[in-house]
Amino acid sequence: MLKATKKQVGLIGKWITNKNTLEYLSVWEKINNSDFNYPEFGVIEQEAGTNRFIMSVGQWIERTKAVGMIVKAGRYGGTFAHKDIAFHFAMWLSPEFQIYLVNEFQRLKDEENDRLKLNWNLQRTLAKVNYHIHTDAIKENLIPAEITKQQVSFVYANEADLLNVALFGMTAKEWRDANPDKNGNIRDYAIIEQLVVLSNMESINALLIQQGVPQNERLMQLNKVAVTQMKSLVKNKAVRKLK
Repeated sequence: MLKATKKQVGLIGKWITNKNTLEYLSVWEKINNSDFNYPEFGVIEQEAGTNRFIMSVGQWIERTKAVGMIVKAGRYGGTFAHKDIAFHFAMWLSPEFQIYLVNEFQRLKDEENDRLKLNWNLQRTLAKVNYHIHTDAIKENLIPAEITKQQVSFVYANEADLLNVALFGMTAKEWRDANPDKNGNIRDYAIIEQLVVLSNMESINALLIQQGVPQNERLMQLNKVAVTQMKSLVKNKAVRKLK
């Protein structure tokens, strides 16, 4: 880094003499170095900022048993640091680097959020696809031939609420009444584990409908499925990694 600057002499010394730098280095060592000499750092901290205070990387390592930096002599020697500390030095050395680093961090976080949003949308889409299987089973087995469109809608909504109660513990209307300030419906605010379970429950309910299982029995069975699967998914490492 210093080779890229016009003024190389004394910059590392100025950096490590700075009280804020020493505070940063001490925090890094406390986190990463169990042998860090806290009492000696207390002495250094009291001296820092006075006119007589002098510090070098070598002195810092010797006095505090620091491991974040090393000094090597010889032709290929120099001062080397852990990347965390190197980033700190680079930001102290160049405000432009600090701006680029912050922008890059924000870009990476945006990309990460976009990937998580995509994964969430995939689960949402999967739940919608399975819902067609669910509604087909309702249509073929629960809806008589001679009823109105309004009655058909009621049957569909009734079965949808069966899943809502089994998984969320409330109907769609109960959720809307409890959350008047929110747009959308109860499923729009589901976490990824709930969407996975909902997708499975739609398939299971479709099968139970085809088997002629009464609604009250289906509710009990689906609730057991929801509880069992949610417990399993909450402990699942792959799901935690995805989140």
